[in-house]
Amino acid sequence: MGEAMADVGNERRNPGTIGEVFWAFLRLGVTSFGGPVAHLGFFRETFVARRKWLSDGAYADLVALCQFLPGPASSQVGMAIGLQRAGLGGLVAAWFAFTMPSAIVLVAFALGVAAFGGDTGMGWLAGLKAAAVAVVAQAVLGMAKSLTPDAKRATIAGAAMIIILLIPSPLVQVAAIVLGGVVGLAWLRREAAQDEAARDKAAQGGASKGPDADEQSDGGSARPDFGVRTSRKVGIIALTTFVVLLVALPILTAFTGDASLRLVDVFYRAGALVFGGGHVVLPLLEAETVATGLVGHDSFLAGYGAAQAVPGPLFTFAAFLGASTTTGPTGLIGAAIALLAIFLPAALLVIAALPFWERLRSAKAVRRALLGVNAAVVGILAAALYDPVFTQGITSPATLALAVGVFIAQVKWKLPAWAAVIAAGLIGFVFL
Repeated sequence: MGEAMADVGNERRNPGTIGEVFWAFLRLGVTSFGGPVAHLGFFRETFVARRKWLSDGAYADLVALCQFLPGPASSQVGMAIGLQRAGLGGLVAAWFAFTMPSAIVLVAFALGVAAFGGDTGMGWLAGLKAAAVAVVAQAVLGMAKSLTPDAKRATIAGAAMIIILLIPSPLVQVAAIVLGGVVGLAWLRREAAQDEAARDKAAQGGASKGPDADEQSDGGSARPDFGVRTSRKVGIIALTTFVVLLVALPILTAFTGDASLRLVDVFYRAGALVFGGGHVVLPLLEAETVATGLVGHDSFLAGYGAAQAVPGPLFTFAAFLGASTTTGPTGLIGAAIALLAIFLPAALLVIAALPFWERLRSAKAVRRALLGVNAAVVGILAAALYDPVFTQGITSPATLALAVGVFIAQVKWKLPAWAAVIAAGLIGFVFL
């Protein structure tokens, strides 16, 4: 425990910078096509494999936590990485850089500045989806190697994958994670002891190498633990704010009839009450915007089509809807209100959960459970690799060939994921 606390202390004394967080996530924000599962693959390649800001185990723990929280899971993982690296400013920088590229394109489309269609059959988009298959496959294989190294954990991962493929639902994903934790708690005692011994040995070896042994050329460093830069007091304040806004906004909107408050309420509740993120939020948004006359049905469908063709989180569809409202704030102001409101719950929950999560995950019983949880996360990603990533990305022999080429370019030729994605888009534009 003392060594773990020392590691966290070192994280706080030697933080990263907001600038490095911003530029790392901006690159992802303009290249991360393929939806939330693909985003998790991009994040792992960038922050675990290349920059080494956190370990595979810490990353899987973080993914598992964000699967439990309402809101866009991949965006919350990005916020948490930014928070770990550069504090609250890093969280804001990570969210802004990852979200703004797609939000700007969607707002421009809503305002008629750019004729950006939503035809998902376009060749360049087919290339990007094929590249997403390779990115996610690499992430699944890499995480499986480190998080399911034995028969028991591989069995947990396989069971989680089968359950989710047979019963596709965000609630079933949460249930699979819970079940993985219960099985890990009861079944992985020896594996947990071996894992703890290996971590202690690695920590001792790292200390003997000196402080610069693991430094990378881009300024990253390998650390086994996930350092959190916010206190429990700040976490409690964030959780209180989340609950107060969730309760107070509908009351204030009904009492005042203010159009701006109504817009905030609609999108804040969408971000606060939807588990699974991504496409799961669409029915709620349609009910709150189209059914109430806030946005026209044709406009909603056009915006949804355009949202499929941009990088970054699907929750940026809120910016399009805010810019397309027929009453109240609209245009740039409406887009800004909707975008901030839908992501605010996710940020508050990340800030609230992480200080307690860091302490909780260090307990021995929790570590056993997390071994099972991490294995279940591998199974969840493997299921998502098949559906929707593979089923939507591999639609012909040509797209399969492109996915294989991207995979080899990344794994064997060490081509960065962002470069591989851009190249795949260009190849798709010319040949598909």
